[in-house]
Amino acid sequence: MKKSSKTDKPEKISRVVVIGTSAGGLSALKKLISQLPKDFPLPVLIVRHISPDATGNVLIDELNKLNTVKCQHAKSGNNLKPGNLYLAPSDHHLLIGGNLKMLVTKGAHENRSRPAIDPLFRSAAVAFGTGVIGILLTGYLDDGTSGMKAIKRCGGICIVQDPDEAEYPDMPRNVLNNIKVDYCLPIAEMGPLLYKIIPRKLPMRKPVPKDVLVEAKIAERVLSDLSSVNKLGDQVPFNCPGCGGVLWKVEKDSNLRFRCHTGHAYTAASLFAEQTNKIEETMWTALRMFEEHKNLLTEMARGKKGVGSQTAVERIKKSQVHIDRIRSILKTTENEGGDDMPT
Repeated sequence: MKKSSKTDKPEKISRVVVIGTSAGGLSALKKLISQLPKDFPLPVLIVRHISPDATGNVLIDELNKLNTVKCQHAKSGNNLKPGNLYLAPSDHHLLIGGNLKMLVTKGAHENRSRPAIDPLFRSAAVAFGTGVIGILLTGYLDDGTSGMKAIKRCGGICIVQDPDEAEYPDMPRNVLNNIKVDYCLPIAEMGPLLYKIIPRKLPMRKPVPKDVLVEAKIAERVLSDLSSVNKLGDQVPFNCPGCGGVLWKVEKDSNLRFRCHTGHAYTAASLFAEQTNKIEETMWTALRMFEEHKNLLTEMARGKKGVGSQTAVERIKKSQVHIDRIRSILKTTENEGGDDMPT
């Protein structure tokens, strides 16, 4: 009688590398991952901002051509394995759950992005504590700063690309302006640095700050209620652009940061950018409606004579004034903002 074969237990993982990038990320990631051999002793998880309609296959293919760590899209419920790189799929957040399995979720956008960097970094800080190595590369605005703070507060290691080298220095520079990072260096020096860090004995784990834990659970959709967000701060007198709900200011963060109870989260910069987009959308709608209003008045004026015709002409002129004003506003804002979502 044959003995039943035992299932292989997943290898115990005590360290993990998490990487965040946005604009300019393809080139930056190729430079970094080319330094990691097939037998790299840690799992690597990556969030790169990407548009919802993109597949991300271009990045996977480019990284696999390097013949280094095995690169693949993350799948929810899978274990983390050393020598493997897991990329967040488009339009999904990538998180690490409490059981050290990957979670791929359709949670609310953070910093106008899904996938977003902060949720991955935060979940890694909660799951691995002092065993997290966080790396932030090139990109616009400031996604990743809050996540890096969580890593730092949980005792992990923070590495930032030198902004002078970064194609888009906003993200690295925002981290440096707000956190005392462990290392700021060019990408070419990151591979050797990782091999210096990995053999070090892990420090004793720190207790996870309550606010970091709450935000991590919100991202997992474990919590999504008023009492949870109330623990993070006080309501502010403006609404969430994502769902129209009330926003709370995250008081325990030294940066201006906001959350709604459904899970949307914004830094001040990303909230401003999203409000700007919403204003522009509203202005385009108003322009369309005034033009339709003018066209209807023109149709109504046809065939009219006397006082009725004069009144219609005056109303058409007033509509044109509003149309010209809205067009002028749109012209002044057409170059503001910007989309950093690569395809």
